[in-house]
Amino acid sequence: MRSLIRDTNFDFMGRYRLSLIVSGVMLVVAILAIAIRGLSLGVDFTGGYTIEVGYEQAPDLNEIRATLAEAEFPDSQVQTFGTSTDVLIRMAPPEEGADSATVSDEVLQVLSDNSDSTVSMRRVEFVGPQVGEELREKGGLAMLSALFGIIVYIWFRFEKKFAVGSVLALVHDVIITVGVFALFQIEFDLTILAALLAVIGYSLNDTIVVFDRIRENFVTLRTGTPTEIMNESINQTLSRTVITSGTTLMVLVCLYAFGGQIISGFALALIIGIFIGTYSSIFVASEIVLQMGVTKEDLMPVEKEGADLDAMP
Repeated sequence: MRSLIRDTNFDFMGRYRLSLIVSGVMLVVAILAIAIRGLSLGVDFTGGYTIEVGYEQAPDLNEIRATLAEAEFPDSQVQTFGTSTDVLIRMAPPEEGADSATVSDEVLQVLSDNSDSTVSMRRVEFVGPQVGEELREKGGLAMLSALFGIIVYIWFRFEKKFAVGSVLALVHDVIITVGVFALFQIEFDLTILAALLAVIGYSLNDTIVVFDRIRENFVTLRTGTPTEIMNESINQTLSRTVITSGTTLMVLVCLYAFGGQIISGFALALIIGIFIGTYSSIFVASEIVLQMGVTKEDLMPVEKEGADLDAMP
């Protein structure tokens, strides 16, 4: 596994100030984007209709938006879906009590009357406002539950300083990934939430590999300061990190480029998350543990009372 990158001796821990500045800038931009611009929530969270229609020829999206606005379907989100002749329309419920069949028939009639080509209905989906609110609450609860479980797992497997470092790194990853979606107003739906949970798992796995080598070297290496031991540990796992992240990114880039509109947001969230997660497992999680003052004594196995007496003949 180390054959790709061998005999490296990078001073990762010596870049503490630089990594602090980089992470600080990214976090500030992400938090401001979330607070000021907000997330462009999809129908999954806001409630409303998702209608997919097909045209014989590529239509003018601006003309479709104007047509829907004139027909009392304001604020409709119109975009191509897959091909230039497939159009996806997202809209809030026009009135209470309207069912999906009625709304879809009205939309199809309006589009057909204002188009020279034949318009066909592909699919209609409806999410009620209460369901959307429930999905938001359960999504946030799932995120918090995952972070709490990680704290407990790391605390028992390693040490509380490692638990703090890993959770802060994961929060760092999630905020920056969500901030990118808020900054560029990319639609945030259930698939993006699923991608964030996947990012948490991926980033944690990468951090665990680094932490495991750090713990092993703290026990086995008799000389060296905590900074030197952590640098050695990260250099030893660098090849594995590059191979794992690189191969995963290749797959995700292909999914983003060729997977179509329905999976592009999911792939984009994972691409951003893996970049940030790889960075945080090296520079954020490990740096936090080092700054909290981890020592050999924290990771040395605790000797049981009476062990010396048991060893005597």
